Amino acid sequence: MRVAVVGASGVVGRAAMTQLQMAGIEAVAISRSPPDLAHTDFISLDLLDAAACEAAADALSDVTHVIFAALFEKPGLITGWREQDQMDTNLRMLTHFLDLALSKASGLDHFALLQGTKAYGAHVKPMKIPGREREPRVDHPNFYWLQEDYLRQQQAAADWHFSIWRPQVVIGHGPGTPMNMLAAIGAYAAFCKFDQKPFCYPGGPNSPVEATDADLLARAIIFGFSSSKAIDQTFNVTNGDVFEWRHMWPAIGGALGLEVGDAEVQNLTSRMPCLRPVLIDRHRQPWSVPLNCARRVLPSV
Repeated sequence: MRVAVVGASGVVGRAAMTQLQMAGIEAVAISRSPPDLAHTDFISLDLLDAAACEAAADALSDVTHVIFAALFEKPGLITGWREQDQMDTNLRMLTHFLDLALSKASGLDHFALLQGTKAYGAHVKPMKIPGREREPRVDHPNFYWLQEDYLRQQQAAADWHFSIWRPQVVIGHGPGTPMNMLAAIGAYAAFCKFDQKPFCYPGGPNSPVEATDADLLARAIIFGFSSSKAIDQTFNVTNGDVFEWRHMWPAIGGALGLEVGDAEVQNLTSRMPCLRPVLIDRHRQPWSVPLNCARRVLPSV
């Protein structure tokens, strides 16, 4: 077995590489920049570059399994989920890898594809709870459907199989990745500590959520490679704990050694760039937000 982890520098991809290494399974990391892991077989590849994907085919000719965790997101994140160019870009990344980079992988056995709760239309309307994998597709524009339909189309005429994995709020290690909520919370906590401010819950929708440990997700995908019950199937994956961020905040603050203050509704997208000097110059005295930045701290939507 040789596993190609596509998007290896991200939260899910890095966790997959870690778990594969621990299991002694040969793996190759594929992303534009290398994951921060030692002793990693790495191929730098831009999935939007068709020529580069085609040139990588020889190096990937012995790949038998794929974990496709590559993702393109637009600034603003949620608004980009409904935009056609974002959907088309994610589809192109998949087709370039499957059709070009894997064009010589004659021993391909299993292709694991990542989705999420957007599959249940959570970003366009209140989703039915619980979201069940077996229920009919929620009809709405979504790059998940574009990728899945293409994967099914290609698999119908091939000998390999696929599995689809739907985690929720993935938490894990992934420096510099835009989808890493853990890093965002850590940065906000660092600002609070440096500025000698309480670690206040910043607001937002107060509703039940679940989360998925990236290592748990990676282990589930790897297990799916060897299970006949995972063939051509879709799986929700979460830790199983239902919580609200507001009620988790004291535990997060305690783990970070911070005083937790009262909830303070704020838009961290606006506030945190204003606090950037804190990280640039750590030798300054405790620093306060400039007035022009403070005025930009608006209630979260």
